[in-house]
Formats: sequence, C-alpha cells, structure tokens
Amino acid sequence: MRSYLEATARQRITALLAHFEEFLPPAKEWISPHLAQLNASVSFDDGVIIGQGQLHGQTVYAAAQEGGFMGGAVGEVHGAKLVGLMRRAIACAENDKPAALILLAESGGVRLHEANAGLIAVSEVMRAVLAVRAAGIPVIVVIGGSNGCFGGMGIVARCANLVLMSEEARLAMSGPEVIETASGVEEFDSRDRALVWRTSGGKHRYLMGDCQMLVADDIDAFRNAAQLAMANCAQKNTALTLDGLEAEQAMLASRLANYGNLQEPMDIWSAMGVAQPEQLAMLEAEAFVALAAALPVASATSATTATAATTATTTGVR
Repeated sequence: MRSYLEATARQRITALLAHFEEFLPPAKEWISPHLAQLNASVSFDDGVIIGQGQLHGQTVYAAAQEGGFMGGAVGEVHGAKLVGLMRRAIACAENDKPAALILLAESGGVRLHEANAGLIAVSEVMRAVLAVRAAGIPVIVVIGGSNGCFGGMGIVARCANLVLMSEEARLAMSGPEVIETASGVEEFDSRDRALVWRTSGGKHRYLMGDCQMLVADDIDAFRNAAQLAMANCAQKNTALTLDGLEAEQAMLASRLANYGNLQEPMDIWSAMGVAQPEQLAMLEAEAFVALAAALPVASATSATTATAATTATTTGVR
C-alpha cells in the first residue's frame, strides 16, 4: 500500500499513469514573474505538473498540483499551464482524442501574491474544463492531498464529470481558517480537526453527492477508481447539458429542503438514517460506501456510483 496523501505531486502522477510524458518539464523553468518581484520563493514548475500518459492502456492528459509549494495555490503561470493542457486536449480531440483529462487537485485556492492574475487564471481554468467536456472528453478530479481542494479550485472540481476522494481529502469553497476569520470561532473553530473533517472531508462530501467515489488512501485504489470513472463516463454524454444542470439544481434543492436547518454533519447523517453516526466516521472506505448504499434515506450519491466505488477499493482493475 502506497499512501496518496504522503506522496508528492510528481510521485502521484507518475504512479497513477504509465509512460508519463511531462509537458514543460523542469528544464523549461516556467516560473512566476510576480513572485520574484516580491522576493518570494519560486518553483521550477510553478507548483503544477502537466503531461500525458497511459491509464489501463488508454491515453489520458493529466495535471497534478504540488501542495508543498504555496499549498498548491493558483497563480498566472500555474493557471496558464492547466489551461494550455486542456486546450491541447481539445486540439487532439478531432484526430486522437484522449480518453480523459485527469486533474490531481491539491490547492488552497488563488495565490494572494498574484491577486487579480490568479483570479483570472482560475476563471480561465473553469472555462477550459467546460470546453474539454464539450469536446467529448470526460474530466475527472482526484482529491487526496493534505491541503485539500479549496477556493477557486473547489469550484473547478465541481465543474468536472466526476470527483474521486479519500476520507483524508477535503473539498470546500472556503477553508476553515477563512471562515473563522470572517465569521468568528463561534461559527467555525478551525482548530477542531474532527469538525473540519466531518464537514469538508471525503466521507461527508460523498454522502452529500459532492464526490462520486470514495476510496482508501492508496495510490492503487485511486488508479482503479479513475479507470472505473473513465469507463462510466464513456457510456454517457460528457458535456454539461441543460438536463445535467437541472439535475444538479434538483439535488441541491433537495439537500437544502432535507438538511438546511441542520448545522452539524452528524445530525445530517442521522437524518439519512444512520443509527450511530459516530461509528460511521470510524469505518474504512469500503465499509462506509457499502453502508451509504443501504441507507433508508438515500444520499445524493446514486447506488450505481456507490457500487463502482466499492469495486474500486476491493479489486485489482488496471
């Protein structure tokens, strides 16, 4: 077992994909011009790796954000690399369409050092994700790093076809410290790690329908789940349609109607029919997914996806 959480971005992407070929490798030294002007540290790849490789014998385009550099925050060059990767995928779609675009996301959001340039970069990434989907290429987001996926990249993740998470992963718009700073510790105590994870962690996001597959913190489990996600997407329309938007809106409206007056995730789990929600938090991913599929009040995640997620944690799909 190899921990996805403890691996670097470069280790993750080369372990998930066979024959990985990096675009703009370290020798190219694509670094942010803004950070140097502020006497801030720079990175030879500006905190993101892009390229193509093979997953289960199929060509995929992929990017991996490095949480060890500024928490994976997006700046102008960082965003431009992501957009360039997506535009290249679209350009190949007519002759040699990749099977998927996979984003290994780990980011605290926009890089404050670069302010407007970072905000514009994230908006361009969102537009590029939707353009990739419109070109018939599924976009799969993988979240399992210690920094989670927050801010603009949290929105990017929800623009994708599918989101895969581990229990240790986190997904949200605003991070715990941001909420505490803006609204006070009474609203959200960022030092309460149990509260943080049961609010934005993989298990709660899975039950809420914000991610479609929950896997163990293991690189092989993520690879298996990504391959199954590709197979699921191959049978569907990858583009964002009006029907898809209406289904998403219906899911959010149902969530608000059923749980809008509940502030504690454990209370939401109880409302879903979990008899002892505190024990649910201690289950391994496989057992958790099986229990979620059997809830008397169905979560936002479909039984079909739940079955696929369970398979991903228990089989050796390559």
